[in-house]
Amino acid sequence: APEGQVGVGKMAAASGLAAAPPAPPVCVLVLGMAGSGKTTFVQRLSAHLHGQRCPPYVINLDPAVHDLPFPANIDIRDTVKYKEVMKQYGLGPNGGIVTSLNLFATRFDQVMKFIEKRQNASKYVIIDTPGQIEVFTWSASGTIITEALASSFPSVVVYVMDTSRSTNPITFMSNMLYACSILYKTKLPFIVVMNKTDIIDHSFAIEWMQDFETFQDALNQETSYVSNLTRSMSLVLDEFYSSLKVVGVSAVLGTGLDDFFLQLSKAVDEYER
Repeated sequence: APEGQVGVGKMAAASGLAAAPPAPPVCVLVLGMAGSGKTTFVQRLSAHLHGQRCPPYVINLDPAVHDLPFPANIDIRDTVKYKEVMKQYGLGPNGGIVTSLNLFATRFDQVMKFIEKRQNASKYVIIDTPGQIEVFTWSASGTIITEALASSFPSVVVYVMDTSRSTNPITFMSNMLYACSILYKTKLPFIVVMNKTDIIDHSFAIEWMQDFETFQDALNQETSYVSNLTRSMSLVLDEFYSSLKVVGVSAVLGTGLDDFFLQLSKAVDEYER
């Protein structure tokens, strides 16, 4: 064979050998206040990815949920019986959730093995967290789970926020402070999902974040002492807003998901840097 052709053949063989290993799956940790629409958002994400023939690996970490509206690959309720934990340890609802999560966290290495086995089949791992946000963000088990995922896979925190309940500037501010505290605690790439845009458009919130004066005008309508505190806080959060990824989504209608995946890929780049 002519020399040139042999060279091309060798190069093709070499490139075949050096095929890139499959990219590790992206872990999407979905957090948010009770009633913000986390579970509905996870259901919508899951359905969207199934529709694109890219089924996600879904993990449910809420031991107290009654009915899951999406199929979960790993469900904490199969391992820990929440009502039994409450009875056995004489706990209330929140204590029961914390203890269930603690018990589950002791076996999280097994969950990691399952994710590793499935990494060729699923591009995304979606984790739905308990309804009571503080149970996950401020407990030892929440930290263990978050750090275990982030040490092995590109991980992104998604903070779901109820836009319709944040039209009051003071409520909006407390939501943003909570988001900021989670960002500092997890130190992971962070996306704020303003959910329920089918009820109210999220443009008012974007404007408040981009234009300090507009937020001050909205605050001037408030006369409580908290508004003074909020005023000084908004100066502090200005820096936080400048690098924040924000997406308006309606989990009910499924709008805004393309924008969400765009921001997700940017967040993954940020994680890899």
